[in-house]
Amino acid sequence: MAEGGRSGGAYSFSLTTFNPSGKLVQIEHALAAVSQGTTSLGIKASNGIVIATEKKASSILIDDSMIEKVSVICPNIGIVYSGMGPDFRVLVGKARKSAQAYWKMYGEYPPAKVLAQEIATVMQEATQSGGVRPYGVSLLVAGWDDHRGPSLYQIDPSGSFWAWKASAIGKNMVNAKTFLEKRYHDDISLEDAIHTALLTLKEGFEGQMTEKTLEIGVITVPEGNTLTMKDGRPLPTFRKLTHEEIKDYL
Repeated sequence: MAEGGRSGGAYSFSLTTFNPSGKLVQIEHALAAVSQGTTSLGIKASNGIVIATEKKASSILIDDSMIEKVSVICPNIGIVYSGMGPDFRVLVGKARKSAQAYWKMYGEYPPAKVLAQEIATVMQEATQSGGVRPYGVSLLVAGWDDHRGPSLYQIDPSGSFWAWKASAIGKNMVNAKTFLEKRYHDDISLEDAIHTALLTLKEGFEGQMTEKTLEIGVITVPEGNTLTMKDGRPLPTFRKLTHEEIKDYL
């Protein structure tokens, strides 16, 4: 029994340490899990952000209305993932709790960078803890705040996060990023960004692209510096497009 305990402990320890070449092998395995997930992407426009993903059920018997790949974290932040759905569900719960805690303390919802950093910290801690594995997801976090305006962040299983103008994750991310590089420009409008997102997903889409096989979220940004609860102006809002709205874009 003692030998089993020692070997088990050594195995758990080895998962969270660097190998001789300076790599964390479990991180590479987690990224492999992400690369097997459906393609997701995000595009920052001049007046908002769009995040979009494929949504496919593994069987026609599954009620696909219960599948959620784009989630609202708080009124000004939304998130999409590629990789393992159960891991995403856990991170969404933690992100929502963090956003509520920020609201309780400061009376406003967190900037996207603050929330992205909180999620990244949770994911990074899993790479240092014995007996656990890294989260098998990459995330795109879209948000808006008064200081940075529209912001798009990508978070990987290692806990690294970066700000992007446009990015893609998942199975077809290399081709999708190449496609976005050719079509993206700094003054792209939200409407054009939505069309670009659909064209990008279509490049590697398997099967027929319909309003039921896509999930799209957008955050709209009020003109000017309007992040205040006192002047009566509308606040930035993240929402998911309905099937009817997606069908119109298709």
